[in-house]
Amino acid sequence: MYDKGEDSMEFERDTIISYDTAAEVTLCQEETLESIVPDACPDILRIVDVCGQATLSGKQAREGSAQVTGMVRASILYQPEGGGGLRRMEVGLPFTCQAEAPGLTERGTVLARPRLRCAEARALNPRKVLLRVDLAVDITACQPVERPICCGVTGPEGEGICQRQFQGEHYQLSAVQERPFTFSDRVRLQTSSGEAPMLLAARAQPECSESKLIGTKLIFKGMVELSFLLQEPGGALTSSRESLPFSQILEVAGAGEEGDCQVEVEVVSLRCEPDTGDSRELDVELELLAQAQVRCRRPVTLLQDLYSTSHLMEVEREDQPLCRLSEQMVRPQTVRELLETGEMVRSVVDARLALGQVRQSREGSELVLAVDAWLTVLYLDENELVQCVRQSLPVACRLDCPESVRCSCFCTCPGEVFAAPAAGGVEVRSTVEFHCLATQTTALPSVSSAQLGEARSAGEGRRPSVVLRMPSPGEELWDIAKAHGTTMEQILQANELEEDVLPVGRMLLIPSTR
Repeated sequence: MYDKGEDSMEFERDTIISYDTAAEVTLCQEETLESIVPDACPDILRIVDVCGQATLSGKQAREGSAQVTGMVRASILYQPEGGGGLRRMEVGLPFTCQAEAPGLTERGTVLARPRLRCAEARALNPRKVLLRVDLAVDITACQPVERPICCGVTGPEGEGICQRQFQGEHYQLSAVQERPFTFSDRVRLQTSSGEAPMLLAARAQPECSESKLIGTKLIFKGMVELSFLLQEPGGALTSSRESLPFSQILEVAGAGEEGDCQVEVEVVSLRCEPDTGDSRELDVELELLAQAQVRCRRPVTLLQDLYSTSHLMEVEREDQPLCRLSEQMVRPQTVRELLETGEMVRSVVDARLALGQVRQSREGSELVLAVDAWLTVLYLDENELVQCVRQSLPVACRLDCPESVRCSCFCTCPGEVFAAPAAGGVEVRSTVEFHCLATQTTALPSVSSAQLGEARSAGEGRRPSVVLRMPSPGEELWDIAKAHGTTMEQILQANELEEDVLPVGRMLLIPSTR
């Protein structure tokens, strides 16, 4: 029987301060909006295409859920009644989505990546359109946590305390930070006629290409790829691309310089207007939001077990989850597809690719990652009329990944989407990158507290000075020493063993500790 008045143990304790991922999900939703053609615009004869950009307006961590708001800025391109070149009608469509995030509180942080998978418009009449957009929003909800752990025993002295410790690492999400920033630049449009073209649509795709920790500062660099759809004064359509570099510094505390950084940059707003002095130049203003996650390997010491050679002991235990990095990788996959048009394609005007939700499935020991790529190509048919063709296709990536490993993945489409006329339609080529983080979490049994009880010899009479016994299958030296209230060193010395690997089929002398 244990006496609560007996000596309690003194422990060395530590606290693991990190973030738990309360939710990591992609929400797909459809939004619709009816809109009236502005008075300054002519009547609609035929809608050709809808170009758009999904922007991030706000994020909020709530009790048990994460909310994201944004806006789709759509340019509806149509041929007007009476002929002439394409006309543009701009429409703004707000959206809100919410993901369940058990354990998330208002102290948490929400990271979001909205993107427009597909946008279509239908003319209800020459002065009214119905816009439909298909969205995918990646949401990651991070909750700060403090987890106390027991590292070892510091007292009391003279009680023959033996302890078993685990020395290892914990791969943890150490910091989650964000930084809004703006920058502007002037872009000169390249045209064949030398005259100022009309801007029909603009898209921005920021991408962080480099990040580095120096002290408490995270330095990241990247490019914003701008894509423009232009109409020459004579009515010809062209596309143009420009790259605008950015470089920013973010304050990150508690991560260390050896951390692994992941920085995603999202568009908050995009404004492109002709320069007042030269209409062949565009003044571009961007509001961006950088969202950073920093992971690091934290050294951890856990007290896994303990006992006393002189006293019985009451021990309280708990499982401590420790995470290990299995692999961090980027797997590029080539996309090559023929989009059938059913007619001859004279030339390609513009091509773009959007990505949907990443799905995971297993085939034996392989983990199969798949994402839908939404392809859109604007082209001229044999009659020089502007046409649009759309198609979605799955892109797969296979990984050798055990079932015990958790894989977090997101996809990007770096670089340009190439499209060219081919027999039967348009051939499209591009690259989709799968960014994968594979981790494995193990629950290790550990001691949370302990208390000394009565002496081992109390009520037992005289203890034998030595015991002779055969180790049981799977039994370790620690288990034998603990069961008999002696030390591992004494057993090794009594049996003239140099390592704590028990001999097979041999009786052991178990000396008693006096």
